Amino acid sequence: MSASRKQQHVELAVNSDVRFHTKTSGFETIDLPYNALPEIDLADVDTSTRFLGKPLSIPVMLTGMTGGYPDAERINAGLAEACAEIGVAMGLGSMRSALDPNTDTASFTVVRPFASTIPVIANIGAVQLVEEHRAGRLHAALDRLISLVDACAVAIHLNPLQELLQPEGEPRFSGVLNAIEAAVITSPLPVIVKEVGAGISGVVAQRLADVGVTTIDVAGAGGTSWAGVEILRREAADKGTAFWDVGIPTAECVRQCRGIVPTVIASGGIASGTDAAKALALGASMVGVARPALQAFMAEGTDGLCTLLRQWHTDLRRWMFLTGSPTLHRFVDLLHR
Repeated sequence: MSASRKQQHVELAVNSDVRFHTKTSGFETIDLPYNALPEIDLADVDTSTRFLGKPLSIPVMLTGMTGGYPDAERINAGLAEACAEIGVAMGLGSMRSALDPNTDTASFTVVRPFASTIPVIANIGAVQLVEEHRAGRLHAALDRLISLVDACAVAIHLNPLQELLQPEGEPRFSGVLNAIEAAVITSPLPVIVKEVGAGISGVVAQRLADVGVTTIDVAGAGGTSWAGVEILRREAADKGTAFWDVGIPTAECVRQCRGIVPTVIASGGIASGTDAAKALALGASMVGVARPALQAFMAEGTDGLCTLLRQWHTDLRRWMFLTGSPTLHRFVDLLHR
């Protein structure tokens, strides 16, 4: 059932219109401050950074998309190859199935050859985290996920809206904050807490910061509606269509969360290098992309994804030049200076 669900998720994300109907990411309302006297050369602009101890050519990561079914091995291998070629980070999809020692983990372990050059992020759902914590298996579970993919960090994804609408969903979120705190204490690697497309507010970010979380991927509204994906999968008479557009726009999430934790990752509706530039100027340290990257890969393979990421790189450099920002240090949080 899980493998079939994962395959359906990818097929719907690539082939169906699962964008928000009436809500946007909010970046279209943001103007970057044009500087007619930048006092730098384009050739001097440096977009490089470090994330989780490894160098990146641009502050971009492919956020967790898939894994756990046969064709996901091909997809994750291609995504990892592109990430390594361009120099961006890669997050894996939910690794719930990998917690079962009898399950084939090839769709996840296929990224290990690339993990020496790029940050790879393991991924576990909040519901599964609580289960492992209550069963006294949290340390073993985190170690297994980390070792399988030679990860640099563990992402815990919050998806109450998706679980609520998913036909096989498990909307059991009691004890999640306590389990996250335990994971922060237990994990030998940094813990990233992320949403999946409905957003993290400043209030929630503060609660996470209070238990030791230092990196948040806001994964706001405006890109893929995972509520919409699950609504399309529902066969029940009550499809829950009223919840398709639930979420906090990504730009608003960044505004609310900046300054609460040291590292804010902006994802959710980041569809271009210009969107990425606006997210960084608004206060994000990194940006994440999922559906556009997956669509580029499925259409034209690794070369197509590399072309997309190179264009983002070019556009970010152009915006940094036009705002007089030779380094990311000068560009990140530009709109609040």
